Amino acid sequence: MSETDFTAFEGKKPEDRTIMHVLYGMHTFAPFTYWVLAIIAMVVNYVRRSDEFDAIYVSHHNYMISTFWWSLLWLLVTAPLYLLFFFPGMVAHAIVGLWYLYRCVRGWLRFTDGRPPY
Repeated sequence: MSETDFTAFEGKKPEDRTIMHVLYGMHTFAPFTYWVLAIIAMVVNYVRRSDEFDAIYVSHHNYMISTFWWSLLWLLVTAPLYLLFFFPGMVAHAIVGLWYLYRCVRGWLRFTDGRPPY
């Protein structure tokens, strides 16, 4: 019979919760920093997710990662609208930006309540 390493099942530390709040904050303010904060937060999301064992934390990392990639996809898909006129592209990118902010705030609030993002 194999032995179980119970140190791997320790409870979450306050630092882990703080890091998640910082990541959500970085994602939320990323549109105002030309997405630099989102790229930094994505790297941390990928690194932290690989070491995570708590299902709630993993789901929030996945949520932030998927929000970023879907937003990037929709920004690229709607970019040709700028070729028609400036206004349609601007409206499309504003909608994507608002959706991104909505997802970040919603996920952050659900994390604060200790619930999964979905």
